Order: sequence, then structure tokens, then C-alpha cells
Amino acid sequence: MDIRATDLPDVKVLTPRRFGDARGYFSETWNAARMAATGLSTEFVQDNESLSAKPGTLRGLHYQSPPFAQSKLVRVARGSVRDVAVDVRRGSPTYGRWVAEVLSAENAAQLLVPRGFLHGFVTLEPDTLVLYKVDNGYDAASDGSVFWNGAGLDIDWGVAAADVTLSDKDRAAPAFQDWVSPFEYVAA
Repeated sequence: MDIRATDLPDVKVLTPRRFGDARGYFSETWNAARMAATGLSTEFVQDNESLSAKPGTLRGLHYQSPPFAQSKLVRVARGSVRDVAVDVRRGSPTYGRWVAEVLSAENAAQLLVPRGFLHGFVTLEPDTLVLYKVDNGYDAASDGSVFWNGAGLDIDWGVAAADVTLSDKDRAAPAFQDWVSPFEYVAA
């Protein structure tokens, strides 16, 4: 497994090795013991799947408030996305900063998004299938979102705003500058 840091030190790109032959390939996408040996000891408890029919489908920016906050390991099984993580831990030296990575079925890259970060993605191809693991169960009362295109974040989603398809929930999300983060930064 190749592990690469991003401009936000707590957000990592994990790219598993693929072992191929004439039949196709095999890839180990997560191994708890091997990851713990590298300092990544996330214990995942739930797997989720998201299918987006149209390119430009934007899901985010989402979070779960404490005590139901979630770390996520996101990968793409079909198609591709521009995946975004935003540090929203109050007091963090990187508060409000974001990173974006293209994840695709072809590149096999995965984004590890820790607790205290907003997460979202926009699909770049039709019928994109996103799979992600989380380390805490879903709690409807803790579910929240921040508007994807708000001032103060200036995220480069890689698609024109006119081409974005949103859910009603994401369309009604508060702007970043009007939102109070439930997350606190704890120095390591």
C-alpha cells in the first residue's frame, strides 16, 4: 500500500497495489494490522455505497457531529470523482483549508478523511460508484452539511457551477461563514 500525505497532514491518499494477470487483478484495499503498523489504526464499523447517474452530481459537504463523528476511507469502484476534504477543527492551524484528489476505478486511489473534516465529492463520469468505510455508525440527529460553493472556502471542484446537480439537503445547507463547527482541534 502506498500512503501519501496531502497538503492537510491528517488527510492521506492510500493506493493499494494491484496484482494482475490475464484474468484481471487482485487488490487488498484495507488491512487493519498493516495499517496500524504505519500509524493508521482506524477501526471501521460500516461500509457505504453511493451511485450517481450523472456527471456533475455533487454530494457534500457532509459531516457527522460528535459524538457520532466519522472518519471515512473513500474509493471509487466505477467512474471517477473529485473528492474534497476541508479541515473544520476550531483552533487547527489548517482550519478552513481544503484538499482535492481525483479518485477513480482506474487509479485505485483512496482518500482517508479523518473526523473533524467536511467531506464531499463531485462525479466526473456517468454511473459513478463510490464505496466508503466509516468508523462510527450513522446518526440522523448528528448529520449535517455545509454549502458546497460558499464564500470563504473557494473550493475548486473542477466543474462549472451550472453543471452541478445537488440534493435538496445540500442546496439548503448553511454557508461556511454562517456555520459554527462542532469540532475542536486537539494537538497531537
